[in-house]
Amino acid sequence: VPNLQGPRYVSPAPNGGFVVSEECGDVKVFMSSRKLLCSLSSKYGHQFGNPAGVCVDVDGSILVADEQRRTVHLFPEHGAPICLVSAGLRRPAGVACSSFGHLFVADAGENCVKVFKYRVRPP
Repeated sequence: VPNLQGPRYVSPAPNGGFVVSEECGDVKVFMSSRKLLCSLSSKYGHQFGNPAGVCVDVDGSILVADEQRRTVHLFPEHGAPICLVSAGLRRPAGVACSSFGHLFVADAGENCVKVFKYRVRPP
């Protein structure tokens, strides 16, 4: 996949595609054919500081850690972005989520992994 602006983190998506964060820029979603489906900043009108870790949950929502803004946002397939974590992170880097609604954030600023519950509906 050419023409990315400093690709950083990548995650598979349930539809066979994938999600890529770009340094100091954007997060792009690709189809299984490697064609660009959308950019999250364009689709949602969201401005990232420095997007880092990305993952996709069981509902198909994309989660993005923003190192500069010290947040983690959830981008649902339909609807507005939701800020899941807005405090307590020094430098969120990697993110992962479980099918049980847990969000794991590697906080490089505190040398630890923080665990959050963000979904109350059972899988």
